Amino acid sequence: MSAIPVNATADADPADDFDIAPNWKLVWWRFRKHKLAMVSAVILMLIALVALFPDFFSTQAPHKTNARESFIPVQGMHLFSEEGLGLHAYQVVGKRNPTTLKMEWRADGDKIIPLGFFVKGYEYSVFGLFNSSRHLIGPKDSSSRERVHFLGTDRLGRDQWSRLAHGTRVSLSIGLVAVMFSIIIGIVLGGISGYYGGWVDMVIQRLIEILQSLPPIPIWMALTASLPRDWSVEQTYFAITIILSLIGWTTLGREVRGRFLALREEDFVTAAKLSGCSQMRIIFRHMLPAFTSHIIATSTLAVPVMIINETFLSFLGLGLRPPAISWGVLLQEAQNLQSVALAPWLLLPGIAVILTVLALNILGDGLRDAADPYN
Repeated sequence: MSAIPVNATADADPADDFDIAPNWKLVWWRFRKHKLAMVSAVILMLIALVALFPDFFSTQAPHKTNARESFIPVQGMHLFSEEGLGLHAYQVVGKRNPTTLKMEWRADGDKIIPLGFFVKGYEYSVFGLFNSSRHLIGPKDSSSRERVHFLGTDRLGRDQWSRLAHGTRVSLSIGLVAVMFSIIIGIVLGGISGYYGGWVDMVIQRLIEILQSLPPIPIWMALTASLPRDWSVEQTYFAITIILSLIGWTTLGREVRGRFLALREEDFVTAAKLSGCSQMRIIFRHMLPAFTSHIIATSTLAVPVMIINETFLSFLGLGLRPPAISWGVLLQEAQNLQSVALAPWLLLPGIAVILTVLALNILGDGLRDAADPYN
């Protein structure tokens, strides 16, 4: 009998790996071919880092006000100066216009603020576990009174970059939590509707049709306007999240029902029934994993919708309210034309919304294409 060559596995056909690979690996291999989705995934990872550690990326406390520094324009970072090479920003100086009585700010090229990484600043708590005073970037001399405003300041002199970092945490978390609740409701009700059928299916489908027939914008406005004005930030946060999830589960519920109707007639489900498996085991162990990748893709596409809804409600003053910080709350500052004319940088949170929603949509499209078994 001839010996088996040592490098037999190395010469194996790559198609064999494709045939025996689990579903998640097949999805990953197809997803890697979508270059734009991969770029979007990297962008979302960076946004998620800002959302997880907003104080580390901030340069000032987000609620710190200084009326003397209102409407300071954007301060850019520079590498080259008369003193040589080094990261710095120019200090801004203000002078009140005697005619219009408005503060006019300009960069003073003779006064530079040296910048550094991992500098000391205000102290903050990291998930309540320990305190830190390190920040990603800021003035090297933490003892000086010099401040840098990378995205300018608002009418109360609050640093827009620091507030945008904290608003990222709130807006992104509302979208994720609301989608998580929607997934749970959609899977449970959609699964029950598709698996059991009969009068249960009829009741759930009529409920979905009623919810989908209601105009969403007036319903959101009515529900959020009914929230007590004296509620705390945390209470309003959870109320807005629940409202968005209760209205947003219907599409996923319909999709789950359709999948369950198709899967309950499959051979592996029949075999599980004949083996004596309980109904809950059949649903959660055999049927649900068959389209988990589809649920992930659908959920990714639902997150930007939730973020836009929260931003829209907060922008109208019906969602989160100050002192809460979200993208919608930040955009409230740009509601009047006078503020926009004086400080166009107040619209910059809108760019963060557009970038995040666009990246999530592209990522969702990539996951949906990768999860398609016929792709």
